[in-house]
Amino acid sequence: MPDSQPAAFRPFVPPEEAPPEFTLRALLLGSFFGLVFGAVTVYVGLRAGLTVAASIPIAVLSISILRAFGRSSILENNIVQTTGNAGQSIASGVIFTLPALVFLGFDLEYSRIFVLALIGGWLGVLFMIPLRRQLIVQEHATLPYPEGTACADVLIAGERGGSLASRVFLGLGLGGLYTFFQNGNLFAAWPGQPSYQPDFGPQHVLKGASINADATSEYLGVGYIIGPRVAGVIFAGGVLSWLVIMPLIYFFGKEIPHAIYPGLVPIAQMTPGDLWATYIKPMGAGAVAAAGVITLVKTLPTIANALTAGFKTMRPGAGAQAKPVRTENDLSMRVVILGSLLIAALMFVFLEFKPVPGAQVGWVANLAAALLVVVFGFLFVTVSSRIVGLVGSSASPVSGMTIATLMATAAIFLFQGWTAPAFGALAITIGGVVCIAASNAGDTSQDLKTGYLVGSTPRLQQIALMIGVVVSTIVIGFTLNLMNTGLQEFDAASQPWNLNASHPGVSIQADNAHLPSQIRVTGASKSVTVHPKSEYVVLNAIGSAELQDGKYLYSPATGRIEVHWIQGIGSAAASAPQARLMATVINGILTRKLPWGLVLIGVFLVIAVELLGIRSLPFAVGAYLPIATTLPIFVGGMVRLLVDWAGKRRGAADEAESEISPGSLYASGLIAAGGIVGLIGVALKAYETTMGKGNILNFPHTFLDHAGVSVAAFALLAYSLYYFARKPLKK
Repeated sequence: MPDSQPAAFRPFVPPEEAPPEFTLRALLLGSFFGLVFGAVTVYVGLRAGLTVAASIPIAVLSISILRAFGRSSILENNIVQTTGNAGQSIASGVIFTLPALVFLGFDLEYSRIFVLALIGGWLGVLFMIPLRRQLIVQEHATLPYPEGTACADVLIAGERGGSLASRVFLGLGLGGLYTFFQNGNLFAAWPGQPSYQPDFGPQHVLKGASINADATSEYLGVGYIIGPRVAGVIFAGGVLSWLVIMPLIYFFGKEIPHAIYPGLVPIAQMTPGDLWATYIKPMGAGAVAAAGVITLVKTLPTIANALTAGFKTMRPGAGAQAKPVRTENDLSMRVVILGSLLIAALMFVFLEFKPVPGAQVGWVANLAAALLVVVFGFLFVTVSSRIVGLVGSSASPVSGMTIATLMATAAIFLFQGWTAPAFGALAITIGGVVCIAASNAGDTSQDLKTGYLVGSTPRLQQIALMIGVVVSTIVIGFTLNLMNTGLQEFDAASQPWNLNASHPGVSIQADNAHLPSQIRVTGASKSVTVHPKSEYVVLNAIGSAELQDGKYLYSPATGRIEVHWIQGIGSAAASAPQARLMATVINGILTRKLPWGLVLIGVFLVIAVELLGIRSLPFAVGAYLPIATTLPIFVGGMVRLLVDWAGKRRGAADEAESEISPGSLYASGLIAAGGIVGLIGVALKAYETTMGKGNILNFPHTFLDHAGVSVAAFALLAYSLYYFARKPLKK
């Protein structure tokens, strides 16, 4: 097999040319985009459970911005998107796993998120370097890397002239204006989540069901980009959960006077939200886990081929060149090997000297964790890099790979007798780093494919990726903590509690440093401000038969639990479905206590869906998510369907379905607007909670405060997407 690129292929910029590429302005602009899209991905991903590629909107914005500062080269713009896209890929891996620490009862520490994201991100880049020549060059004709190819098309189109960025900025402007008035943490001029709970006649037909929509610009944009097929499958899962299973649970359980495990109150007393949290979540967890494993099993032939090819490239001298041309100049294998060893050592040192508070496990377990990270990291980086070349990053079974890592790790811990909660935190740490590495390797592969097509220098791209990882991790941990604190609520509770008695599944949390100095507790009649650090003891419930999972504030003075501490991550506003799944898998294996009946219902539901020939992973995610999330995503998919249909009628099907169509660019702007403005709202909410204040931007109640206005406003935003998607771009 030849070591150089195929003779028939010529990149856009030939190897003998060397236009400006690795410039300071390209790195600075790419780093800025890494910060922005890293934060937006955390926000959207925690809420919707989905992420979308950022390389194309970054490339479009880069072309416009650099052009305003003088002539820019296509290779400069490629460095911008390469550096910036690292933020989205790292954020995806982080939000799918590390929030599980919250569900297991541990705090999210900024330093921990930063280091683990850094380790996983660098591993993803380093392990991809020896695979580049095999996957990107030698298999150029067989591995299309769809997102990378589309991004190259954008860069080439920008080099040849034409305006693409105007449509993104338009989506940013209109989407931002809409979000300022819609978001409940900002003006809240109209209800942000219109809802309807059917309850017909004396027989209470469909009691227990609920139809509501979190009518945000980002969900509309996500639905448009993923398309009607995937959006429809996701919504179908939501319809099954919220309009079929939940009414059935209420219909058969309303006459039962006692609670049914894992519920803590009788079904007749439950709201639709309670039914979803108690019974649908375990079913959804089983469904997502089964779908992830099925997706992984279906790709086993690809995995075997990827590993075989990967090990071949690791042989001494494989693909070596004495004097590589510019477009074939990679970082050396010495950098890969020494860097990987240093990262493994850093992992061990960090776990040994900075363990999760209350999760000290000893040096043997920490050493095992560092070794497992390297082994599973290389395995799934190889797998992810090849799979995204075939099916794209959005269809890569990263969650399945992570579940496999967690199950293998938990099985090892269980065999060793390491079943304390501390080892659950360690297992999530291992799975988180592997997930981040696999996620970043997939996007790294797409970026290197883009570079191969436009004629970039691989070594400079790889350095830019390493820089992008460092920069983006700065904001990811901050945003994650902001979401957790900014969306948290303190609800009044009243339950007698004997702190000295045995309560299986409930523990005292010694560290209450993350509690604000004062909080507003929302009660049935009024809200009061209290000082939790001096008045309460923090309790954490996981798998308890007395309390729902979560945290509570116990008052020694009254001997009662007085406050239910609802943290932002895991709430309806940021459900973090993948992270919840990871926590369920780990806790269930280590404690051997899981609502297996509900989990297995989800498993067999996915098997039935697979037998129908439907992709089960989107369906399972939709069955797990609130219908408030899946409904607006479905609306976005329907807008895409109408646009594609209109495009086919006028003979422009290729343009309508293209990833760089006017509609996709406008939808990217809507997503960015919803994320950026939404984060402003979260920051404001965090300030209000910390300072014990009410809603600062209190928009007066007017005729706009009606669910019908919310629906009409969202319909207008959807129409704007349809209108600008059909309006051609200016040449």
